[in-house]
Amino acid sequence: MIDPLIASGKLSSAGLEAQSARLRVVSENIANANSTGRTPGSDPYTRKTITFRSELERTLGAASVSVKDVGQDEAPFPVEYDPGNPAADENGMVKKPNVNMLIEMADMREANRSYQANLQMMKQARAMISATIDLMRG
Repeated sequence: MIDPLIASGKLSSAGLEAQSARLRVVSENIANANSTGRTPGSDPYTRKTITFRSELERTLGAASVSVKDVGQDEAPFPVEYDPGNPAADENGMVKKPNVNMLIEMADMREANRSYQANLQMMKQARAMISATIDLMRG
């Protein structure tokens, strides 16, 4: 009876790690949403993306999740007229980061909810293990 409970804890732990990594990537994107290049015409901060992989946890006999890759978004950089900016080219145009705050906030909300769900599952598994041990004692 305890084996499935331990397995659920391990799977929840993998989910917590994956969503924690996702939150770090989203936080970095938000922190750099206005980071332009340092020299005229240079590229600004490039939005990071994260991909996950589903893998078979052989010891548990269940699918688990892990981070596959942290990459860069290939979307074009928006351009804005700002001749006073040190990153402005000869026409006064500045490349802005390809970070869309609406997408980042939606990703953050989804990652937070997934993190909370995995945490709740871990708490439930711990409570069930404690109840099982109490039943075995009594």
